[in-house]
Amino acid sequence: MPVIDVHTHMFSQEYFDILMNEGAPRYSKRIGVDGRTEILSEGARFLMPQPGHFDYDIRIAAMDKAGVDIAIVTLTAPNCFFGTPEVSLRAARVVNDDMARAQKDHPDRIRWMVSVPWEYPDMAVAELERGVANGAVGVMVLANINGRSLTDPAFAPVWKAIDDHGLPVLVHPTTPPGYEAMDLEEHSLTGSIGFMFDTSLAIGRMIFDGFFDTYPNLKIIASHAGGALPYFIGRLDRCFEMDPARRKKISRPPSTYMSQIYYDAIAYRQEALQMCIDVGGEDNVMYGSDYPHTIGDMAGVLGRVNALSASCREKVKGENARRIFRL
Repeated sequence: MPVIDVHTHMFSQEYFDILMNEGAPRYSKRIGVDGRTEILSEGARFLMPQPGHFDYDIRIAAMDKAGVDIAIVTLTAPNCFFGTPEVSLRAARVVNDDMARAQKDHPDRIRWMVSVPWEYPDMAVAELERGVANGAVGVMVLANINGRSLTDPAFAPVWKAIDDHGLPVLVHPTTPPGYEAMDLEEHSLTGSIGFMFDTSLAIGRMIFDGFFDTYPNLKIIASHAGGALPYFIGRLDRCFEMDPARRKKISRPPSTYMSQIYYDAIAYRQEALQMCIDVGGEDNVMYGSDYPHTIGDMAGVLGRVNALSASCREKVKGENARRIFRL
């Protein structure tokens, strides 16, 4: 059974140039105290590009060293959610075309998920269809789209198209709305805590909004072992039980939806990974690395996966991804 990485990122230089040229002033770059380039979102550091973001040879060498067979690559934050409609579409197409080429160049090692300009639904659906025709096996979306919730009715045409295809969707965090009020720039808390909050809020909204009943074919992958959801799903159940307002759109406890959600294994403690599996189910968790981000950890995550029970280990390493992505 091959080891399949479902959460791992790539840029292209052309995309990065578009971001720096068209994303200003919201997105900017600076040289950090350690001499490395940092990308800022409205002044808050949220990304440090690495050589592996741009070079598939570096990526594949890292995969070989860690023992990873297949990478399902995606764009990362801020995706293509900046600039005019034309700029947003151009950013999506540039990176989608680059990933499609990489899959053709490395057919045994690379698969990819399409990025689309969600804020412009007609363009987004057209680019989704183009991406699927070019070999995309899933969709990448951020946990908020310029501060708008994924459950915003404006995005319904995109969700319907994804549901019609039955595609997996990696929900990846970005800078959460209100980061200034939460003082996330201090100690660079955007990536360590803000990202986990962003994912948890997005998926929690989906649960209470009845998203998983409306779109039964959705395969939502909650990044970073589900954010904080495995830890506080019991609290959501208690709120559902005690507050009629929580039962406005759903008729069963939030925890019953956890088995309809998928998760990557990006947790940095064995106990956290095990909790994700206990709550979400061993059929729903897949290996991911977050490579090549600075806290990405191909070997470390795989080591924690290898420490699981034998039957669970094989599912998480590759069986679940092969089934969910129809590889």
